[in-house]
Amino acid sequence: MNKRSVTFTLITALLLACASLAFTQDAENDPFAPPVPRFTAVQHPELATSVPGKQLVQWNGSFVDLTHVKRTFTMAGTDPSKTNTTTTFTVWVIPIKFVYNASHGNMTFDPNKHKLSNGRTVTQNTIKSPLFNAGIDFKQGATDLGNTEYIDAFQRGTWWGKNVKKNTNYHVLLKAVVKPEQTINCTDASCQVDTFHFGNDPNITAGLADINYYDSQVQSFMTKLGATPDIVPLFIWYDIYLTQGIGLNNCCIGGYHGTNGPPPASQTYTNAAYVDVKTFSQDVSAMSHELGEWMDNPFFGTNTVGCQDNSQLEVGDPLEGNPNYGAFPYKLNGFTYNLQSLVWIGYFGAPRTDSANKWLSFQNDEKNVCPGQ
Repeated sequence: MNKRSVTFTLITALLLACASLAFTQDAENDPFAPPVPRFTAVQHPELATSVPGKQLVQWNGSFVDLTHVKRTFTMAGTDPSKTNTTTTFTVWVIPIKFVYNASHGNMTFDPNKHKLSNGRTVTQNTIKSPLFNAGIDFKQGATDLGNTEYIDAFQRGTWWGKNVKKNTNYHVLLKAVVKPEQTINCTDASCQVDTFHFGNDPNITAGLADINYYDSQVQSFMTKLGATPDIVPLFIWYDIYLTQGIGLNNCCIGGYHGTNGPPPASQTYTNAAYVDVKTFSQDVSAMSHELGEWMDNPFFGTNTVGCQDNSQLEVGDPLEGNPNYGAFPYKLNGFTYNLQSLVWIGYFGAPRTDSANKWLSFQNDEKNVCPGQ
């Protein structure tokens, strides 16, 4: 399959600032550069389209930050200060099978076929996860955010202090609908299979694919499946990492979210790895990161909140360098899932009283506001 070049804005978040500088300047020219765990986000202004009568349910808000500047934003769902109802988004869970030919690794990574320790496939285990199911009562400090889905608990906590504490029926839920598996045949230099590890983590044999090459396939899959802006496609991969360029020295992107244009009517989408090893992107941790960022920053490039290191309400990035890559274990449906902690609006300079317990993050694992506040 020939590589089709796609031009888009790519903003990369590395786990460490120094690693970020080294990667962006040197990695492509350094064949011995180690793989770096990271996430990213993309925007495609050149693909902006609209579908009559179809757009993401969204709301616009603002706050005055610690530098006395008014910041505006768009989030998925409805305004928690004005509504006391549930918004349910349909999430198309789209498994992607990667097939590497004999010249590029001779392996297949299939989330619909690979069986986990509990006997479920990767796709089945994803659907059973706390991302799409209640069953965990999220008690964060003195606040009970409810027995609900993880991203809903996060968003309720974000706005608990002034709004959800009163509007207790406010929810933003995700309804998973599994769509037909799509296949990417890896037959050129854009793809390869490699064995490596992050720091002291165990070795993993994973498929690699250049993000430009991969994203061009995603665009065609969304067209083929008939995605519309009111739908949230979530593409999932098993033991796959994306690269910014070709080769292991340009690895490893565990997930990203994107938008094909500005609000209110552009298509948004998400992508994430499911890794069957205790390492970066293990089980649904990358999905929790990307769905949380999609929720608070669906139209990437629109929200600007003045932080020196994170101006886009990318709520997962500040915590991904923490132990276990920012994730905490939760058991549901007979499996222990890892869900990444996410920062609340106070991290970006909004009043801490907006959120539960005046915390800056879901697990109270962030003590400082972002640089520049």
